[in-house]
Amino acid sequence: MEYWRRAPGGLTNQGWKDSWDSVRFRDGRLAEPPIALCEVQGYVYDAKLRAADLLAALGETVRAAELRRQAARLKERFNRDFWLADRGYYALALDGRKRPVDSVTSNPGHLLWSGIADEAKARAVTARLLAPELFSGWGIRTLATAEAGYNPLSYHNGSVWPHDTSVVAAGLGRCGFLDEAGRLVAALLEAAAEFPAFRLPELFAGYGREEVGFPVPYPTASSPQAWAAGTVMLGLRTLLGLEADIPNRRLVLRPHLPPQVRYLELSGLRVGPARLELRVRRQGGVTKAEVRGDLAGLKLEEG
Repeated sequence: MEYWRRAPGGLTNQGWKDSWDSVRFRDGRLAEPPIALCEVQGYVYDAKLRAADLLAALGETVRAAELRRQAARLKERFNRDFWLADRGYYALALDGRKRPVDSVTSNPGHLLWSGIADEAKARAVTARLLAPELFSGWGIRTLATAEAGYNPLSYHNGSVWPHDTSVVAAGLGRCGFLDEAGRLVAALLEAAAEFPAFRLPELFAGYGREEVGFPVPYPTASSPQAWAAGTVMLGLRTLLGLEADIPNRRLVLRPHLPPQVRYLELSGLRVGPARLELRVRRQGGVTKAEVRGDLAGLKLEEG
């Protein structure tokens, strides 16, 4: 899945990092279109699998099977073409000549969320994401500090976007790296406490926590902003390990609270006809959950 601008005006880059200089090689050179972003391939993979689940639930098993085959082929090609063996990480993109754009960015964290990353590569990606060059202590930087073009006050080349970090955290949780996922969610909660009314802004500067001691505001960040508000909901799901499967009347609950979060309560949760209340506590390093309400035939899987 590639993009390029054909009109005289408009956006040069058409991923979520849509600034003109957001797709660059490790030496700072800008990538030439058409550009295939790594996370977009993951979104396509995820969409095919989710559409297949919907079709299967509707009895269209042949179409569902074809979408799953397409997803499997895409995953195989992706892990062949985007993996940077010398860096132990995924490329940000492929440029117009199908060369890997080899800068270290936050984008590969989305691959853990979508599931397109090979399981064998997930640990290396996780280690890179949580290393000081990407993890500022408040969230994941959009571009690693060692890369040419890094600037903690750049819109997409060194800043921290809460929604971006929350997707990375959800991906870590999906891959079973629960301590790491909790560490990121806790960092976002602590960052929120530094802003008025506990409101996470669109983005903040990428200065390290040890450098400044507080998340440095980005001068023109939108606040409120929808992505940033959604960060809280995705972080909540990540800490609870909460997944709903309505067609099969199944709810998965695998909570894992970080040390900074000792108690969490969620009320008014609706899963189909079920109405639930969740209470989760961390005691002695162990997370325990209590579920109350009307399950209405819902099968609860706890872990």
